[in-house]
Amino acid sequence: MIDKTALTQVINETLAETDMFLVQLTVSRDNIIDVQLDSMSDINIDDCVMVNNAVLDAFDRDVEDYELTVGSYGITSPLLVPRQYEKNIGQEVEVLTADGRKLKGDLTASSDHDFTIAVPTKVKPEGKKRPEIVMVDTTMNYSDIKYTKIIIKF
Repeated sequence: MIDKTALTQVINETLAETDMFLVQLTVSRDNIIDVQLDSMSDINIDDCVMVNNAVLDAFDRDVEDYELTVGSYGITSPLLVPRQYEKNIGQEVEVLTADGRKLKGDLTASSDHDFTIAVPTKVKPEGKKRPEIVMVDTTMNYSDIKYTKIIIKF
């Protein structure tokens, strides 16, 4: 079976001089390898071929047979790594928390450990009869959520 740690190292070394990054890597027991990439800009077929060729050069198919797929991570898929959050600052997102709450708001900040969204919230200002909607910043740890998805508007 292909060593996932060695494979990750080859991919990360290949991506080091680019703005691309590894989002997801799966290696099945049957040596079916699926590499999902993202980028701070765009990913084209040449980028995928570059990573594909680097893996082919590093792991001899005559020694260990494997199937390899390299592609870009889907826009409708949940965000998985902090760099994806950084890339999507300013986008509207939907977050499902670990305790089952769904929040919608604008992604305003991210770090290696947490991210912040501005959530529209009804607040009754002092001295007014009716509540107003204000944007309230909510910071969450990545470990406290089930998923974060980009809300796509056409």
